[in-house]
Amino acid sequence: MPPSPGPTAPRRGRTVLTITALASALVVAAAASAYADPEDVDIDELTERAEELEESYNGELLQFTEIRDRAEEAEEDLAEIEEELEASRGGVSVIAHSRYRNTGMDPALQIVFSSDPESMFADAAAVDYIGESQAGQISGLVRTHEEREQILEDLNDELAEAEELIDHLEEQKEEVEEQIAEYEAEQVPETRGNGTVPASAQGGGWSSTTPRMAAIRDEIIRVHGAPYPVGCWRNTADDHGDGRACDFMMSSGGAWPSDANNALGDQIAQYAIDNASRLGVDYVIWKQRIWQQTNPSWVFMNDRGSTTANHYDHVHISSY
Repeated sequence: MPPSPGPTAPRRGRTVLTITALASALVVAAAASAYADPEDVDIDELTERAEELEESYNGELLQFTEIRDRAEEAEEDLAEIEEELEASRGGVSVIAHSRYRNTGMDPALQIVFSSDPESMFADAAAVDYIGESQAGQISGLVRTHEEREQILEDLNDELAEAEELIDHLEEQKEEVEEQIAEYEAEQVPETRGNGTVPASAQGGGWSSTTPRMAAIRDEIIRVHGAPYPVGCWRNTADDHGDGRACDFMMSSGGAWPSDANNALGDQIAQYAIDNASRLGVDYVIWKQRIWQQTNPSWVFMNDRGSTTANHYDHVHISSY
């Protein structure tokens, strides 16, 4: 939680903004506008490249989809902020003009109105005083510039990450195809762990799971246990519907897991990652992050709106 703001100085009549304060604010706004637009990376082009890879990767470029969605959202936010910025620019221009419309054009303002739009705001610092409401408009311009700067930074970060991921997937395309072919030729992986799976761990769709996913599921339960029933197949158009995924529940009813079960979820997710190549684990989702064997690192998942949808109460493991 951010610290509480300090005491506010009392107002003394009409609030004014001096030359120094106005100059500082407008210079910040002008400097912010100098930040580069998004790098020369086209998200649509990256999406086309991803679509060409889908067959090689079983159509599951989950990490790229999350990054792409964030980049597209940032582009939409940027378009909106540009409209706000244009409107606020016009407002500041009116302020400068109206201040002197009845007294003649101040020599300093001749520079202001002869400047290009961005320089105009910096040059407008020559105005002596403006009213409180006008100061608010200029402050709004500065805030809009700062918001634009942050959106541009986020967008460029997302585009760079998306491009890096697609480059990586393209480089290892043939290797992945060979590995998937080996998994398909192998009936079930060699599994580890002792004992049998207790009935209490057997959740929905247990018998409709593919042999590989069943082997992964049973090994994890024998090694780590299962505090709640593990759900696998269900009638959905995804990897659960294919019998290739199971949810290792760490709580029930959408509740937040206990500290012990949260730690257990970490252990199960890490076990699946550490043994992904041997077992044929395709990807793991846990705590709003996605790990894929083809790109062995965690990628943040966009907010789905609930503890369950964001995978904070269960570890999702999918097999080839």
